[in-house]
Amino acid sequence: MPQQILSAIPDSLGPWLLLLGFGIYHGINPGMGWLFALALGLQQQSGRAVLAALPPIALGHAISLVMTAVLLGIVGAFLPLDTLRLLTAGILLVFGIYKLLTYYRHPRWVGMQVSGRDLIGWSFLMSTAHGAGLILAPVLIGISEASELTSHGSHSEHIASLALNTSGISSAWGLAIGFHTIVMLLTMTAIAWIVYRKVGLSILRSSWINFDLIWAGALLFVGGIALWSAL
Repeated sequence: MPQQILSAIPDSLGPWLLLLGFGIYHGINPGMGWLFALALGLQQQSGRAVLAALPPIALGHAISLVMTAVLLGIVGAFLPLDTLRLLTAGILLVFGIYKLLTYYRHPRWVGMQVSGRDLIGWSFLMSTAHGAGLILAPVLIGISEASELTSHGSHSEHIASLALNTSGISSAWGLAIGFHTIVMLLTMTAIAWIVYRKVGLSILRSSWINFDLIWAGALLFVGGIALWSAL
């Protein structure tokens, strides 16, 4: 099993660097969870509450990514790879425009009295609404292409054989999602802890970056690159 996982890692580091970058960005973005965890910790006056809230948030994020990967694999079973790449790029561009026009809107759910299950559900909702899994779709396709070239020496017409296995998702995609989620978890844990121990919420009143606008721009940028690559 470890050999299969290692063999699934593509020779090109490009997709994995993108996963690293998106993981760091998702971890920095307060809308993805660390701000919620910080608020819970401040309410309970407990650093342990901050740390306890972060793993369920990361899990909800990962579930959203897995859902996207499974849907991508199912669609990939019926479409040629080039068509799938074009479709993914188009969806990214359309969603990016939508987020650019509605960056001020946020899904609202749960209050401040939450369980671990509530945190998972909230994070899943936020990640799905923000297109966190969608922006990784071109990266997953790139990993599939690189893995197929390593295994077969040529592109195949469909990626279903790689995208889905008996457990529902390929080891390559599972490793990619796990890597991205761990990077995100480590990043937001570090930020939440530093803000809780050293800074406090005052930094958000004096210095605030509109991450939603940056995210909309990232969706459009990735969608544009994906469209260019597909064409």
